[in-house]
Amino acid sequence: MAYRTTDELLADIGQDLRQLRKQAGLSQALLAQKAGISERALRNLEGGQGSSLATFIGVLKALRQDSVLDALSRPAEPSPMQLLRQRQQLRGGHGQG
Repeated sequence: MAYRTTDELLADIGQDLRQLRKQAGLSQALLAQKAGISERALRNLEGGQGSSLATFIGVLKALRQDSVLDALSRPAEPSPMQLLRQRQQLRGGHGQG
């Protein structure tokens, strides 16, 4: 994999987001509204001018592309109800058989 500077990565990501937006048939105004950001923030992001992480995540979610973040985020912890069900299943499983 070739080395890319931060500026090159920002430009590439911006171009990719622009392409995804266009493929989805969304204007910058509509995507910005769906993402809860300003059009200017979206223009900056698409233009590779940098942006906040919150803006980037909002745009990914609005484009339904936030699965790309799965590799970076921690797995969700089970809810207390899920833990209780698991314990009940384990207890029930040991008593039978």
